[in-house]
Amino acid sequence: MSELYNKVVKYFGDYAVDKRLAYELELSKIPRYVAEYLIAEFMDEGGDWQGKLRRFIQENFYEPEEKELVKHKLVTQGTVRLVDELRVFVDIETETRIGVIQSLDLWAEVPVDIVEKNKASLVTGMWGLITLSLSVEGKEVFDRTINAVVVDFKPFQCPEIDPKLMEEARPYFTLDEWIEVLINTIGLDPGVYSPRQRMLFLSRLVPIVECNVNFAEFGPKATGKTYLYRNLSNYVRIISGGNISPAMLFYNLRTRVPGELAVKDAVVFDEISKVRFSSSEEMMGKLKDYMESGMYERGDKNVMSDSSLVFMGNITVEASGSGYVPVEDLTYVLPEAMRDAAFIERIHGLVPGWELPKISQAKYHLSKGYGIASDYFAEALHSMRKESLSSLVSQHVELSDNFKIRDEKSFKRVASGLLKLLFPNKQFDNNELKLVIDMALEYRQRVRDWLHKIDPGEYPNEKLSARIVG
Repeated sequence: MSELYNKVVKYFGDYAVDKRLAYELELSKIPRYVAEYLIAEFMDEGGDWQGKLRRFIQENFYEPEEKELVKHKLVTQGTVRLVDELRVFVDIETETRIGVIQSLDLWAEVPVDIVEKNKASLVTGMWGLITLSLSVEGKEVFDRTINAVVVDFKPFQCPEIDPKLMEEARPYFTLDEWIEVLINTIGLDPGVYSPRQRMLFLSRLVPIVECNVNFAEFGPKATGKTYLYRNLSNYVRIISGGNISPAMLFYNLRTRVPGELAVKDAVVFDEISKVRFSSSEEMMGKLKDYMESGMYERGDKNVMSDSSLVFMGNITVEASGSGYVPVEDLTYVLPEAMRDAAFIERIHGLVPGWELPKISQAKYHLSKGYGIASDYFAEALHSMRKESLSSLVSQHVELSDNFKIRDEKSFKRVASGLLKLLFPNKQFDNNELKLVIDMALEYRQRVRDWLHKIDPGEYPNEKLSARIVG
């Protein structure tokens, strides 16, 4: 084991994980943070733990198309066990707690004691081993009849974390070493990528670690955009194309259930060109208002949220010099409703995903060593959202006069997120700070250049700059 991996094991202890195991065991059907938790659990049992783990997944994990099979087993056998995500909603009128297994669209009553032991199921949802039993008497809740009950739930996530662990471990790693640790943690091999590409990958974490960041990323297929967000954290919701309603994103007036923006740290619009809105004017009005203020209204509900937004699109690229550049006009990658300057200006940063190579075979691009356990890492990033480092950025950085208020807000939020990732102990020198400043400037400058292209009269062609002070 290399010196760096030894340091990861030394300073992260039980939270140090051999990242190879998750893909070598071919557990790609479940998120990485769940796979790593199960690997640790079954390893402790010893013996043929790998065979036991594979059989456990084969017997208890169901694909969305197997929904009717699950219902058949429930009806014929009375109970069924399944590995999935459980999200609990409360119907105040009937004082009933209803669990929704979203991938299978199955609804079941959840006893109070199970909810009390797993309160995160009320907020973001939790992955675990769910035991469903057929209900003798159906209940009418949320305009539907509920005929099942969750009789047992074993969660698959870190029960408690020390949020200070990353802060305490950081001084023992150089910046380059720390970046390698983070790249391994998200499941990729840092040795395959250039320093520039490593930073682009880590930039994808900014909307997860920083509140109310609006990011866009465009690049070719198979560069790991969806892979990272799907496998990193249960606090992220991916919406892959299709029709999006105000009820799904904001608030369901009929069931009075909050939408994804109210409960997730980040909502990711995958394949943005295929996104359609059931009520285009209402959706875009509320979306732009939320991107600006962090608030939205629907019906009698007024919600303040810190959820970040990520807009991802696949584009065609071509070779140019030492890298690749987009062939398409980025504006037309967006659905028609989003092709206006008011929306684009609210995007805080544009990540050049076209610079990242395609992820090919696991043996070439996926991690081959130790990183931080994904369930711990997800909880740590979630905890780090509570504090913004924008004021720290203001102390050390002076902006050029051509910064508008939205430019300033965008720059500081992106810089804050990068600082949290790279320097969780808040200790850095001017050269290290410059790396963060340059990247945050670059991402916002791309948005400014984009705006100038679509509306040159309103957005002049000018360069943003900043300098370190103090």
